[in-house]
Amino acid sequence: MKELTKTQTIIFLLGGVLMVIGIGCFVFLWQQKIVCWIFLFGAILFSFMQLMQTYDGPSFVIRRLKRIQNLANIFFILAGILMCDTAYNFLLPLFQYGGEGGYYQYINYVYNKWVVLLLIAAVLEVYTTHRIASELKK
Repeated sequence: MKELTKTQTIIFLLGGVLMVIGIGCFVFLWQQKIVCWIFLFGAILFSFMQLMQTYDGPSFVIRRLKRIQNLANIFFILAGILMCDTAYNFLLPLFQYGGEGGYYQYINYVYNKWVVLLLIAAVLEVYTTHRIASELKK
């Protein structure tokens, strides 16, 4: 596994901290229009630093786990985008062409669905992190 440099490690940790701050403040309804961007920025930092941590070894299992981890990173970024949509409702005009039911479709399909993506990403991230660590010890 390719190790991150000291600067990359700091950026990686900063991204994780920004994600936690963004989620905590957003959930407790504190300045949602600002902290959604903090979460999204943290998710981008976290994801890109994790993408830079490549694996070039022969183990098929670790390569598969890294692909799953990349999927979790995509889900983190999508969760950040949907969190910003929850604060700003910028996807709502796409659903208003459906007439009166368009708003209800938006609520059903988009609004607050960032929670689902975040949960899936977090579970995948925890699973792959522990599995990769145990595979590297072998």
